[in-house]
Amino acid sequence: MWTPGTARAARRIATAAAVGSGGVTALGAAVYGLLMAEAMLARRLVGRPHGMEGPASDGIYGEWPSRKDGGPVEPIRLVMLGDSTSVGLGMTDPSTTPAVLLANGLAAIAELPVRLNVYGRSGAVSADLGIQVDRALKVRPDIAIIFVGANDVTTQAKPAEAVRHLQKAVRRLREAGSEVVVGTCPDLGTIRPIGQPLRWVTRRWSRQLAAAQTVAVIEEGGRTVAFADILGPEFASYPGEMFGPDRYHPSARGYQQSAYVVLPSVCAALGLWPEPAPERGEGSQSIYLAAAIAAEESGTEVSATRVAGRATGPHGMWATILRRRPGAMPRSA
Repeated sequence: MWTPGTARAARRIATAAAVGSGGVTALGAAVYGLLMAEAMLARRLVGRPHGMEGPASDGIYGEWPSRKDGGPVEPIRLVMLGDSTSVGLGMTDPSTTPAVLLANGLAAIAELPVRLNVYGRSGAVSADLGIQVDRALKVRPDIAIIFVGANDVTTQAKPAEAVRHLQKAVRRLREAGSEVVVGTCPDLGTIRPIGQPLRWVTRRWSRQLAAAQTVAVIEEGGRTVAFADILGPEFASYPGEMFGPDRYHPSARGYQQSAYVVLPSVCAALGLWPEPAPERGEGSQSIYLAAAIAAEESGTEVSATRVAGRATGPHGMWATILRRRPGAMPRSA
């Protein structure tokens, strides 16, 4: 259940990012020392059983169709940016990483090959996106997918600074003609090695950061998909299946679930997926309210819209909330 406080936090963080203020941490100085001690203990418990590299996933996915006119077929150029979840840390088979799952799914739906380049890096924070975008722009992507935010929480990055880096990355990609879909900060309150009170605080901070990320991305013309509940109740209920051996990163099933909710928004951004009529509880909202609602509900997509021909209303930009209902994850032949 979303709270007005999340909407207010999203507005505060996004405003600080827009004016160039780093702002204070979401936690406040009073509990900083205690929480950092808890965080250090959690990191020691998690360790690095998977190393720092995901499996090599760059390549062409899908089949090359024949054209009647004999002309060349151009693949869809997809890039994956962000942190360890973008590279599928913990997996040994590339086909189980979210990037390859998304590339295969997109190829099956578009009936075109997909050229995938993964520029994400384990341990990356939002401040690292600039370097990743530099590399991504060299391949002129049709669409960029970004998974980022968790490390901004665990390293106590200033929320406004993290959001500003993400916003700049989205702006650069959009100016280059790329569609952008961002999987916002997951709910870190379900990670077992993190004890209380850090677990409660990280859950609150995760969702506030996710809401602020949504505001920033929508303002730059991208789309967001909330991961909060994807890495929330289901992960909490089935930790043995959804988390990997380190009890921090997702398992193969967890990565599949993440790709499962993002694929429809990726296809919609490329004009391959129909835009459904909003159902009850969906539709146009103030961007801050939409961001707050999305941060609490898994798979909720937020994108910019117009109301009565206007892009903005009395409380900022208008945004549309959609809870897409994807079918089975398609597989490319």
